[in-house]
Formats: sequence, C-alpha cells, structure tokens
Amino acid sequence: MGAYTFALVITQVRAGPYTLRGVSIGGVYTSLHVPELDVLLDVGVSLRPFAAVGRWFLSHGHLDHLAGLAGLLNIRGLLGLEPPQLYLPAEIEADVRALLAAHTALGRAALEVEFVPMVPGDERPLGRGWSVRALRTHHPVPSLGYEFLRRTLKLLPEHVGKSSDEIARLRKSGAAGVFETVEQLELAYATDTLARVLESSPTLLASRVLVIECTFVGDEKGVEHARRKSHLHLDELAAVAPRFANEAVVLMHFGQATSPDMTRAAVQARLPSGLRERVVVFAPEGDRWFEVG
Repeated sequence: MGAYTFALVITQVRAGPYTLRGVSIGGVYTSLHVPELDVLLDVGVSLRPFAAVGRWFLSHGHLDHLAGLAGLLNIRGLLGLEPPQLYLPAEIEADVRALLAAHTALGRAALEVEFVPMVPGDERPLGRGWSVRALRTHHPVPSLGYEFLRRTLKLLPEHVGKSSDEIARLRKSGAAGVFETVEQLELAYATDTLARVLESSPTLLASRVLVIECTFVGDEKGVEHARRKSHLHLDELAAVAPRFANEAVVLMHFGQATSPDMTRAAVQARLPSGLRERVVVFAPEGDRWFEVG
C-alpha cells in the first residue's frame, strides 16, 4: 500500500515594510500573521508557530476564519503562555464565549482568552504609539475589518534646525507648539465583504498596505455571483483602480476552484497598469493550494 500525504502550503509575502505569512483560501481557512505588528488576522487554522502571537483579530464567525481558535488556545496553554487578546465583533462575543465553554467542557481544560469586543469606529491602544480601529465590512453575518495606525511626534517647521539642547529646554519648560502628532494608517485588513466597503470606509484606500479579499477572479463566477455571495470580484477592484493610493495591495481569500497560477494570471490580465504593479497575490507558488501525494 502506497503512502498518502497531504500538506498545507504556507505562504509568505512581503508588502511594503510588512511580512504576511500563513494561509488564506476562501471557504477553507484564513489565518495571517504579521510579525512586524505581532498580530494574527483571523484564526481559521491552528498553526503551531502562531500560538506565540499575543493579539488575534477575528473578522467574523464563519468557520474558515474561526475554526482554529480552540486548537490554537490549547497549544498556547500547553506552552504555558498568558491568554491572548481576542479582538472581535461585539455582536458575536457571547457566541464565541459559548463555543469556548463547550470546548472547555469537552476537554475538561479551560481555554483562556481576553475578549476585546469592538464595534465600527472603536479604537483601542496597542502600545508604543500604535492603535487599532474597527470598521464595518459587508457580509451576511456580523463582521469587522481592522486598521492599524501609528502616531508619532514631528517637530514643527519653526523649530527645525535647533539643537537638541534647545528642543529639550523647550520641552522641559512646557512650551506649546513644539511638536505635532502625525497619524499614519499603516496596514488595513478587510475580508469577506462586498466591494462597497471601499465606499463606506474610504480610508482603506489610503492605508500604506491594504490586505483585502478577492474571492473571485474569472468569468465563470463573475461580479454578480460575487455580490450574491457577499464577496469581492477582481473586476470590481479594477473598476476603481485609480482610487488606490496604497503603497501595496495584498489580495487574498481566493476561491480554491481557481489555481494559484490561474489566479496570478487573472491579476496580470484584468488589473490595469498603475495598480497591477502594486498588487501582491497571497497564494503559494505553482498550481496547487495543497500538497497531495
């Protein structure tokens, strides 16, 4: 009898100053780690290396984004790590608590997590000048996207050229008008949503790096099909291409019926120049989503 193997292919890409590693296949599982921010975007699969990440951001309750939650919490407990923070839509907090309570009862072991419920417009500090803001995505179930912002102090023009001692004296004296706070939207995440999220949350188009779903890319399942399924089609992004001011746009959550190679070919063929060069396709190399042998 021959051996049979099945392996999940982990993808890693670079977009601007950020790394994204993990897996995202529409309807199967999505879980993305951004090591520079030490955040996990969705928990569709319990990958062992992700257990050490301290902040997890759940977009919604569909299983391809949630199914790995209990398993990853279990791994984290085995490692003796503190409970992670779980940011999630406030509407589903009670259901997720009930889900984890059921797992706790079945396993006779607590799965501990710190819940951080959010509604659109909420902002939470993450430390060191960073914060996260929730935005409404458009899906049949309660869902959120997340924007990661960094605020820094910038010396006002009238003080540029002064020595560090002079600046220090001004700060010590409590003088006003020495610095201004500069806000930069660094990374935004929007998955499982209709294209109108670009209208309801236009700041997505200004984020340094935008990570956004693109479940459908071809003609067999076109724009109307995508809308019926409350997902995005590549042609909808192409239609508003001039509006993308992002340094990089990461497309993810592709349907498994279209191979990674076919997905890359569609992106090259259907996106106009100017946007196409800034797009990063989050998919494994080759023509398979999984390694089977």
